[in-house]
Amino acid sequence: MKKFVVDANVAVKWVLPEIHSEAASRLLNSDHTLLVPDFFFSEIGNIFWKQVRFGTNTLEEAELNFNQIAITPIQTYQSKLLIPSALEIAVRVQQAVYDCVYLALAVNQGCQMVTADKRFINALQGDDLATYLCWVEYLL
Repeated sequence: MKKFVVDANVAVKWVLPEIHSEAASRLLNSDHTLLVPDFFFSEIGNIFWKQVRFGTNTLEEAELNFNQIAITPIQTYQSKLLIPSALEIAVRVQQAVYDCVYLALAVNQGCQMVTADKRFINALQGDDLATYLCWVEYLL
């Protein structure tokens, strides 16, 4: 069984037809254990709220999409336990603590964080922590 930390920008691709949606769906494999920090679901909700706000989805569609993600088997970890490591990483790579909590979870669990955030990937190039990152298209 292979473990992956999944960030919100990848998970929404499971239910929305976006670039890299097909690649992101490869994570939904019974051979994979998916891990997220506890604020993951708030991030997902915020993404769907923005779609309703900008008229690209209805509230009913947003709720349906959220529920599809909510029933996915995902292990949730307390972010407050990851903040010290995430803060250290954030200062080191000059990226938001929110993003670094996902990376801290991957380091803590000895697995990779899957992301579709090119800016985050680029910020970690050349850093030892880059080995804990996986671009969504490179999933095996």
